Amino acid sequence: MALYRFRITFEDYDDVTREIDVKSNQTFEDLHRAIHQSTGYNSEYPSSFYISNDQWTKGEEITYMANQKRIDRKVPLMDKVKLLSYIDDPHQKFYYTFNFDRPFDFHVELMKIILEDTPGVVYPAVIKSVGEAPKQFGNVVMPAETAATAPGDDFDFLHEMAYGEDDAEDFSELSETGEEDEVATKADDEEEDEFGAGFGDDEGFDEEKHEGSDDY
Repeated sequence: MALYRFRITFEDYDDVTREIDVKSNQTFEDLHRAIHQSTGYNSEYPSSFYISNDQWTKGEEITYMANQKRIDRKVPLMDKVKLLSYIDDPHQKFYYTFNFDRPFDFHVELMKIILEDTPGVVYPAVIKSVGEAPKQFGNVVMPAETAATAPGDDFDFLHEMAYGEDDAEDFSELSETGEEDEVATKADDEEEDEFGAGFGDDEGFDEEKHEGSDDY
């Protein structure tokens, strides 16, 4: 059985390539799964191959997990179409889009046709892997607003109460003023206690004087 050797590259990541051998009578779904075996991605997302020319212009579509529009258009399904049905050129090209919601686009090019498969090898087979594939769903990026307040929890209670950072300044001023008022009040209380104690002595003095007046 003849083999097709495809070279697969990310459209936006030139330094990441894979080479995969596939039997000519295997399907586009077999190739689809082999690509994601080589990238480590979960392959269970709507995707499509497009017959392409040398400029990677999309032509006829072959799809996986078709939506209703594609079903209505009778787009061929990957598991129903063998690769040999669309190999008309020794350097046949397919444009491939994986996961339409958060897509990665690939260039898939036939490198050579090998007349005999190797006994004992399970095909499709990844024969060459260069570069690490980007994360399937990208890196998680913290929003700028969240990042600005992330180092501390100063604004957490403001967020819960739907206050903004500008309001926080008012709270800060109120807090500082309150602290100063508390210090001032404490000082006044101490001063009042001191004078209060003095007045207590005076009252005692008055009583002694009053008691002494009985002698007259």
